[in-house]
Amino acid sequence: MQRVVKERSIKSGLPPGTLVHIGDKSDREIRVSVIDYNETVCEEKEITALKECFYFTDPSIKSWINVEGLHEIEVIQQVGECQGLHPLVLEDILNTDQRPKLEDYGEYLYIVLKTFRNDKGGDIVTEQVSLILGANFVISFQEGIRGDIFNTIRERIRNGKGRVRSMGTDYLTYCFMDAIVDNYFVVLEEAEERIEALEDEVVTKPAPETVQKLHKLKREMIFLRKAVWPLREVLAAMTRRESKLITDPVMIYLRDVYDHVIQVIDIIEVCRDMLSGMLDIYLSSMSNRLNEVMMFLTVIATIFMPLSFLASMWGMNFKNMPELDLRWGYPIALCIMASIAVSMIVWFRKKRWL
Repeated sequence: MQRVVKERSIKSGLPPGTLVHIGDKSDREIRVSVIDYNETVCEEKEITALKECFYFTDPSIKSWINVEGLHEIEVIQQVGECQGLHPLVLEDILNTDQRPKLEDYGEYLYIVLKTFRNDKGGDIVTEQVSLILGANFVISFQEGIRGDIFNTIRERIRNGKGRVRSMGTDYLTYCFMDAIVDNYFVVLEEAEERIEALEDEVVTKPAPETVQKLHKLKREMIFLRKAVWPLREVLAAMTRRESKLITDPVMIYLRDVYDHVIQVIDIIEVCRDMLSGMLDIYLSSMSNRLNEVMMFLTVIATIFMPLSFLASMWGMNFKNMPELDLRWGYPIALCIMASIAVSMIVWFRKKRWL
């Protein structure tokens, strides 16, 4: 499981706009790919010289430039210089601990989102995605973690399916946001299955490992909540028609994504409430089990208390004890002890203490 808050102390004291990568280091090379398309044309290529992909001369051609990997600061700086991005934007792109947000720079919009996916071990892996929305281009920055939820969008552009090739870059941005939000439901479904299984474990056979599982799931819900709550503000700002880069036809689709985000938030809150309730149930179950054990031990001690008294009394080494001379003294003493024990057990059952 990744940290909730990443180390940002390395930027302490540096001037604004200083480019420092905050996030996981990767041994993979940064890949830059470009898809130029309109209703009739679709051209896809890998870029080696970054300046090749920033000549938007034909307004009828939309371009999607995808940058996978943020660990090479020089590459990100070249992208910013080619497109004239503000230094603070580049700084936020490299800081992968950003909260989802929207910033309007006039000629382009800067959007930050978080994606989540489950790895093979069942843990949730998060990745920051930064989007630059221009009049006829979109630049996406990904951390380069294996697996890409935008592959379905690539296929739709290549095959000309849907509206993506006939509409503007604001619709392409909507497609990215919709894919990210839809993926939240996939992650939450798996989390709900784990919560249901853990709920049965808490009720039937709670163990110390159960608390660890509960805290792990609560930590994952914190991760999701941290990513989704600010996204609601981002979508609300995009639907207020404050930017000329977002057209009216796309507003309807963005409102649909906003509704999905509200549903995701509701699911997260329900899961958090369930986990909190399960922790209370676990503590109550452990307390009840402890009470049952203590009650059982108390009953045993209470039964043996008079028996121990009789045994200690007859075990005293006085010469003048008439019971010691009885021929049947030993079996009579055992019978008396057994009678007392049985009588106490019957009485405890009558009182429902057993």
